[in-house]
Amino acid sequence: MPRGRQTLAMAEFLVVTGMSGAGRSTVAAGLEDLGWFVIDNLPPSIFPKVGEFVSGPGTETPNVALVTGRPGGGEAGELLDAIDRLVESEHVVRVLFLDAPDEVLVRRYEGTRRRHPRSGTGVEESIAQERVALQGLLTRADIILDTGEINTNQLRNRIFDLFGEPLIGNSMQTTVTSFGFKYGLPLDVDMVFDVRFLPNPHWVDELREMNGLDEPVRTYVFDHPEVQEFIDRVVDLIESLLPAFVREGKSYLTIGIGCTGGRHRSVAITEELARRLRAGGQPLSTFHRDVDR
Repeated sequence: MPRGRQTLAMAEFLVVTGMSGAGRSTVAAGLEDLGWFVIDNLPPSIFPKVGEFVSGPGTETPNVALVTGRPGGGEAGELLDAIDRLVESEHVVRVLFLDAPDEVLVRRYEGTRRRHPRSGTGVEESIAQERVALQGLLTRADIILDTGEINTNQLRNRIFDLFGEPLIGNSMQTTVTSFGFKYGLPLDVDMVFDVRFLPNPHWVDELREMNGLDEPVRTYVFDHPEVQEFIDRVVDLIESLLPAFVREGKSYLTIGIGCTGGRHRSVAITEELARRLRAGGQPLSTFHRDVDR
């Protein structure tokens, strides 16, 4: 090592951005609960200075969350430049983009009577303007989290699952999530498997009020021979794809399992798929978006 040169500690940065009304405050609170050092509404031009500070001599290397205020227009370009400068400093930098369907964002703003930060003639126009302005950030995101169909507690739990442990080296955080097609396809899934071809426990009176976490429902679902063949094939496919995703530098992978209502078949299949993948050495978490509907 050249004389006088010091080895700087590298921090892990999470840049939290996305649509206004999609849950940044909830995410910030969840990250603070996990011990992240959260900085809210910091101008992007200051990001590199924060990187220099946390990696200075004698400074610990915390997990730092930079929660952006309301990037849009030129500010979005400035934020992308700031992210690139952090990456160039050899920090671990992830970008979390929070999103929700337009109708959900409209409902949230109308419910709170808050003004949208953009200057459209109405909430819908403001949301449309912001969505266009943030397209570059959406493309840059390591993970896109759809908050449209989940409540505050579910969002905090998703943050705990995703960011409770720092990513190390070339590791990839994998989530298997169940959902109901009747409530819409999640925006944040990378691949989707449709299990509506299976007999539906909803039509069995004694199973209707249960869900796929209950043993009677699991027994009913797995009592059909095509289920095991389906899971075998899906496990083989996912295990063959995971190394390729890691080689391409993907940090987060979300696999969606969907049935009609998201309570029975998709939940049971998600849990079994996760069990099989974990047995093969793949660390992952599960999330059931619609199980309580």
